[in-house]
Amino acid sequence: MALGPGKYDDLCTYVREQAKADGALVIVINGTRGVGFSCQADLQTTLLLPELLENIAKQIRESGPL
Repeated sequence: MALGPGKYDDLCTYVREQAKADGALVIVINGTRGVGFSCQADLQTTLLLPELLENIAKQIRESGPL
């Protein structure tokens, strides 16, 4: 996992602040700055991200073909 600000950190900050959230994860595919992500969360939440993302992937797979 990358440490420090990601290439989309400004957008992640915007999302987190607008949502009035404790944390945010932004994933960008083929954006103006290329593919990238930014995560702003406390350490405990960050450490849970692999499990969270695996659960999301499972839900997507179970939803069937698009």
